[in-house]
Order: sequence, then structure tokens, then C-alpha cells
Amino acid sequence: METDRLAALIADLDHPDKAILRRAVDELIARAAVAPEIRALLERRLDEADHRHSWAAAYVLGHLPEVSDATVRALILALDHAEGDIRWACALLLTEIGRADPSVQARLIELCGGGSAKQKRMALYSLRDLGLQDDESLQAMFEALFDANPTVRVAAAISLKTRRDRHELVRAALLRSYLNDEDFRVRSAAAITLAQLGSPSATFLTELTRDLESDNVQVRKTAAVALRWLEKK
Repeated sequence: METDRLAALIADLDHPDKAILRRAVDELIARAAVAPEIRALLERRLDEADHRHSWAAAYVLGHLPEVSDATVRALILALDHAEGDIRWACALLLTEIGRADPSVQARLIELCGGGSAKQKRMALYSLRDLGLQDDESLQAMFEALFDANPTVRVAAAISLKTRRDRHELVRAALLRSYLNDEDFRVRSAAAITLAQLGSPSATFLTELTRDLESDNVQVRKTAAVALRWLEKK
């Protein structure tokens, strides 16, 4: 009976119903923690290409001690998943794994410049949540401000909020994006992050004041929100 239950749970990792899939994942995480044979079954599954949810086994394995390289690779691939909740779940798990594993941090840094647009965004948010203060991750964020995809540039601008190192460099990079980026979403993200960091430059304040008179309602809203943030500082 127990063998049948295990087989059913593993089969449910390919189930199209998300509720059933989540229940299987949760139960397998609990079971695999005390049953090494389940880990072995799931590790083998990572090498099988014909599964509806190729990320699910990796998600279970990522909650266990001594996460394998194959598991990390599968979770990184899942950062490109079409469904946002799956991308976020895998990104949050990679963040937790990365807290204790510098090699995962390094792979996230590399992904900021070498992944798909979705992978780059999720890697940037993971680096933000890790709270890293090293030169390599900061450089990855700076370079992402110039990515061809504006959604990646938005993620970079948002992620720079957590940088407590190199304050002046961070503010200068965000100010360039606010003043010069061709995409309003990027300019807006840069403006809000700059305001949240505080200690605004005269140039930033001048541009915000000018934007309050813009014909574009979204530009006016962003300027107003940024100024309210600055009032709180």
C-alpha cells in the first residue's frame, strides 16, 4: 500500500490540476526528508525529458539537505517557466539554497547577463532578496540596467534598493536610468527606488518637480509617489 501511495504521489507531479500537484509536492517534501529512496527516485526523474512539470521533482529535492547540481540546474531552468507563480516559487527556493551556497549565488549572478528575460528578472530579484553586498552582484545589477529588454531593466532598478554598499554609484546609475531610459516603466522604477534610498540630488529633485507638470498622467503619478517617499525620509 505504501509503495502504491508513493507511486501515485510521483505520478501526480505531472497532474494538470495545480491543487493535486501542490498536495503531491508538499507530501513528497515531508516524506523525502526521512526516506532516501524517494530522493533517489526523484533524482532519476530529473534526467527524464517526458514530464509535464519538469520543475516539480527539482522543487521537492531543493527542500532537502545537500542539494545536487542537477536540482539547481532544473530550478534555474524553471525561472523561464510561462507561469509566474512557478517562477517565483523556484526563485524563492533558489534564494534559500543560495544563502548557504556561494556557488548558487555565482550562478544567479551569471544568469543576470546570460539567461532569458524571465530568468534575468528572477535572478535579479533573488540577488535582491539575498541582500548581497559584493562587487560581482552589484556589477550584474548595473549591467542589467542596460539590458535590451525593458522588464529586465525594471527588475534591476527595483533590486538596487537593497544595496547599502557604493551608495553614490547606485544613485548615479539609477539617476541615469530615470533621466535617459526610453521606457517609462524603467524611469518610474528608477525614480521610486531613488526616492526610497533618500538623500536626493538637486538634479533628481528638479526633474521630479518638472514631472509633476507633465502632460502624461503616469509620469505625474510617479513623481508624486517619489516625492511622498522623500517626505518620509
